[in-house]
Amino acid sequence: MGSSNIPSVASLDRPEKYQDLLKEDRGDDCLPCRIVGGGAFLGLGAYTYLSGQSQLQQQRQAILKSGSFFGMRSRQAGVAALSLSLAWAGLWRLYN
Repeated sequence: MGSSNIPSVASLDRPEKYQDLLKEDRGDDCLPCRIVGGGAFLGLGAYTYLSGQSQLQQQRQAILKSGSFFGMRSRQAGVAALSLSLAWAGLWRLYN
């Protein structure tokens, strides 16, 4: 009468290993999905960098004339940091 597919109380009392849970969660990500997702983030990073630097050069005189606390270098660093973070997300998506 006892069914073999019913787990015992002792086995239900133990927590599951997180390594096993991560392996189970990882399985449904296909290679084309990773390539498209990673490529999208890499492209977004490149576009952000190129368009951001271009816009900063177009507005250079107005930025320098305004006397703002944030000059050209800090704005360029912000654009570079944003584009690098998007590119990093793309690389992470490709390999993980």
